Amino acid sequence: MGDAKKLFIKTYGCQMNVYDSERMAESLISQGYVTTDRADDADMILLNTCHIREKAAEKVYHELGRLRPLKTAKPDLKIGVTGCVAQAEGAEIMTRAPMVDLVVGPQSYHRLPGMTDALARGERVLDTDFPEEDKFNHLGARPKAARAPTAFLTVQEGCDKFCAFCVVPYTRGSEVSRPADRVLDEARDLVERGVREIALLGQNVNAYHGHYGGLAGLIGDLAKIDGLLRIRYTTSHPNDMDDALIAAHGECDKLMPYLHLPVQSGSDRVLKAMNRKHTADHYLRLIERIRAARPDILISGDFITGFPGEEEQDFEDTLALVRAVEYGQCYSFRYSPRPGTPAAERGQVDEAVSMDRLHRLQSLLTEQQRRAQDAMVGQTVGVLFEKPGREPGQMGGKSDHLHAVHVMGEVPVGEMRPVRITESLTNSLGGVLV
Repeated sequence: MGDAKKLFIKTYGCQMNVYDSERMAESLISQGYVTTDRADDADMILLNTCHIREKAAEKVYHELGRLRPLKTAKPDLKIGVTGCVAQAEGAEIMTRAPMVDLVVGPQSYHRLPGMTDALARGERVLDTDFPEEDKFNHLGARPKAARAPTAFLTVQEGCDKFCAFCVVPYTRGSEVSRPADRVLDEARDLVERGVREIALLGQNVNAYHGHYGGLAGLIGDLAKIDGLLRIRYTTSHPNDMDDALIAAHGECDKLMPYLHLPVQSGSDRVLKAMNRKHTADHYLRLIERIRAARPDILISGDFITGFPGEEEQDFEDTLALVRAVEYGQCYSFRYSPRPGTPAAERGQVDEAVSMDRLHRLQSLLTEQQRRAQDAMVGQTVGVLFEKPGREPGQMGGKSDHLHAVHVMGEVPVGEMRPVRITESLTNSLGGVLV
């Protein structure tokens, strides 16, 4: 094992990238690599990138600049860029950063083992195709090592919605769903290795069609797996919340009372410009139906301020929607153009205006998040314990509603225990074991 090559992966962005990084590591471990948490100790460094955030490509080049001294000192070091920035700007990366040996898109990383042969010959590799074969069919069996109690599991990739601000259809491709039997096999394998909670991932996960019953049918079959205690899914589109999935929130005990359902704006005019294909009223009626099925559900969402053409009244409509929904958690961003998307070609809102709106929106969302946390005080919730806390004798985990919870006491990792919440902190809850 002393001669094994060492692999370091830095992961940016969404949970799907976390899952992809795990699978890339597993495929290279099969080629004799071992993982390391130190870039300066590695024989191969992979930057698994995300194209969603502002100036994503420039951040990658900045990171490559930081790695240049390592490459100079260690010429045999192999450096790769993977993920969505690789997909969008592969040829440009190869030209602009000669130190990069490998650029591979998110649909091609199953080919990594073969690419290592080319790298060993001193060749540079660029693979940003959208291959016809399903990459999941070509990934090897997952190692049988013990796992943390929570795990991500990709069930769907790509998106056909073509929101005007989003690069996902261009970097991840059209919607593809994994067959249910393969998802279930992977879930059973994860549970055998200690996983107690699985979060199903997809760019548009509720459009999943790999099961005859859709995502609700898949969740129903997952719930039958002994030892799997919790199921979550993310991220969803309002137009794909069908009746069966809404009903599942009230009928499936293992499906947690937490739903991330992005809306992006409360203005119908802006929603139309975004190509969201739904209205604010449609979204609000949908939230009512979901809460009727599961009254204690915590709703999370995404918002963009300063989308091209957004006026003050549009922003006020967004605040009105936020007040109507009462979110328990939310993510909000100031619009920034993504090259190649329709919105990038439109007139932009003044940066100071969009930033002011973002701050006002975040202030309201923070108030709502605080109220949601404060409302948990005095309640008894289920907590899946994941790791020791920051203080000696403390354990931490996540509640049914995805709140971070800390208790004093010895609890084995992976055990679910009832906890009575006694205090609401800045971004977590404190409690006592029941």
